[in-house]
Amino acid sequence: MGRLFVITLDGSVYSCKHCQTHLALLDDIISKSFHCRHGKAYLFDRVVNITVGEKEERLMMTGMHTVVDIFCVGCGSIVGWKYEAAHEKTQKYKEGKFILERFKVLGPDGSNYLLHHTSIRFLKCWLLEALP
Repeated sequence: MGRLFVITLDGSVYSCKHCQTHLALLDDIISKSFHCRHGKAYLFDRVVNITVGEKEERLMMTGMHTVVDIFCVGCGSIVGWKYEAAHEKTQKYKEGKFILERFKVLGPDGSNYLLHHTSIRFLKCWLLEALP
């Protein structure tokens, strides 16, 4: 195995929640209106310190896409995915862009997006039912 080189970013940084390896800059966010199974996801123009998985076809809410999962080079945790190709013309703007799942990264202020809002509602209901 070769030497691991990690890029340190200057500015407001999103980082891996497990090992704090820098992943992306706040300034590189294209959109905060994406969603994944864990809640919010942000679309980035540029992401660093990642490795990519195998290409796969994935049916998403906006149609079929060719994607690769992306992993933190520091700890190997999956942090999101990269759009390799979009099959719908209206989705072509995503090609070559990255999704970071907000649940899996720390925000520039060190904040951690803990749970999807539906998970929080479920947890509240469960706690209320568990009380005597």
